Amino acid sequence: MTQHRYQTRLAYLFLMPALVLLAAFSFWPVFYGSYLSFTDFSLIRATHWVGLANYQALFNNDMFLTGLKNSLIFLLVVPLTQIGAMSLAVMVNNQLPAIRWFRAAYYVPVVTTVSVVGIMWGFMFHEQGALNFVLLQLHVITVPLGWLSDDALALFAIMFVSFWRGLGWYMVMYLAALQSLPAEMQEAAILDGANRWQRFWRITVPMLYPTIMVCSMMSVLAALKAYQEVDVLTQGGPMNSTFTALYYAYDQGLKHLKLPRGLAASFVVSICCIGIAFGCLKYLKPRHRE
Repeated sequence: MTQHRYQTRLAYLFLMPALVLLAAFSFWPVFYGSYLSFTDFSLIRATHWVGLANYQALFNNDMFLTGLKNSLIFLLVVPLTQIGAMSLAVMVNNQLPAIRWFRAAYYVPVVTTVSVVGIMWGFMFHEQGALNFVLLQLHVITVPLGWLSDDALALFAIMFVSFWRGLGWYMVMYLAALQSLPAEMQEAAILDGANRWQRFWRITVPMLYPTIMVCSMMSVLAALKAYQEVDVLTQGGPMNSTFTALYYAYDQGLKHLKLPRGLAASFVVSICCIGIAFGCLKYLKPRHRE
């Protein structure tokens, strides 16, 4: 046995426990769930192949179409999150007093459980909560707003919570990328007379392009898969205005026990995520790799 073949087998031997777990708890459920979405699976009767009937029912269902539309509206969070996270990363990349505490404060929402976030923002968004109190004191509004009870505002309130939770995560990624940039290019630009704004747009942003691509793609996929915030804050209400495509899959599959319908909705969301991921990898690749 050659040395190369021995090292290859040894590598697969070390990977085997992780591959077995992935096969058992990720790959098999995905493939079997995809198969069940083409059937009339039930726990109390025999399963029959129904082809595209579940998918036809999905796209004739107003609630699913509303969820798909809301998932696309959720994509508005992506540019705001990325711009905010990059701005924060640039700000905390300076050596200022107590800067470590400042970085940690922005990362706290990332490690806070969704249930705690839901309770906290539920109080904040309440009609007699802190947000309405501040806005009333500043005379921005004249009557309390139902942030989670008004079907015109509820989805945007949830989007704001998602934006708030994502800032710290992407800030850390941009901060790591900023601290890995070579200082020589910045020093050369300073000697050439470039101001801070020019250095940021002409040097920093192009060198951050791979990180921007990865963070943007992750943010898009997270927006399309929005579920947790909806579940803890509104459960799809009011008047189904905050249903997302993935929450519809949960509602049908686990709440109403229509598992094939829920699996079909999950499969549609997965296809959208895969398509967008491939699109990002193809059209947002760094220019030097074209």
